Amino acid sequence: MNLQQIFKTPNPIIGVVHLLPLPTSPRWGGSLKAAIDRAEQEATALASGGVDGLIVENFFDAPFTKNQVDPVVVSAMTLIVQRLMNLVTLPIGINVLRNDAHSAMAIATCVQSQFIRVNVLTGVMATDQGLIEGQAHQLLRYRRELGSDVKIFADVLVKHARPLGSPNLTTAVQETIERGLADGVILSGWATGSPPTLEDLELASAAANGTPVFIGSGANWENISTLMQAADGAIVSSSLKRRGQIEQPIDPIRVSQFVDAARRSLSAKTETAPISAVKLHSK
Repeated sequence: MNLQQIFKTPNPIIGVVHLLPLPTSPRWGGSLKAAIDRAEQEATALASGGVDGLIVENFFDAPFTKNQVDPVVVSAMTLIVQRLMNLVTLPIGINVLRNDAHSAMAIATCVQSQFIRVNVLTGVMATDQGLIEGQAHQLLRYRRELGSDVKIFADVLVKHARPLGSPNLTTAVQETIERGLADGVILSGWATGSPPTLEDLELASAAANGTPVFIGSGANWENISTLMQAADGAIVSSSLKRRGQIEQPIDPIRVSQFVDAARRSLSAKTETAPISAVKLHSK
């Protein structure tokens, strides 16, 4: 797919809005208004810092259920995403953790969000929630049934997990795209805040054969210039928080620093590319 179907740039930076604990989660604080207010503050900070899109996650609901979340989580996330869409003009995606792709697709379709993130689309992963099996066959049929055009960005060998068996990265990327029909793939390090290696990104990009490859974790203003040489975009959160601490709110200054570093790296990338390969675009 062409990323400019969703974003204004072919190499988007997607900032993550980590929702405060939602109803029924262990750390739920009893106030949905507090969760809404925090989400609005984070979306505003990310937008003002210059990101190209947002993705909303029920990140602080941990420990997560491995499959379907409680209906109240779906309701709360739908409400919050709708509020954010009325607040900022950026494309917004949804990730219902740990792997409730059906709920993410339902929310995105109803609020007319543009994309979802799916941690395990194909294969079987051993995680701290137990064994998670990809349900690509059900999700793709559900999208068709809904008449939806929501794009599916799928993790490959997702963080905080280990595959059953020993699939190599090239095979995993190819199967996620060719057999799972992902619209884009995401490559992370081993955990939140851990980046993929440049070598793995290069392998993934070669295997993806034109399908977008995103950096899924660990990108910061120091390494983004290197990592973006082999990626089509980045999903970023931890390094944009105050003091780089995951529980802290988004720091607009850190967002601006990161976006500037990413833009500089992309400018350098296009300057060294053949003229025929340079895509002219405006932000």
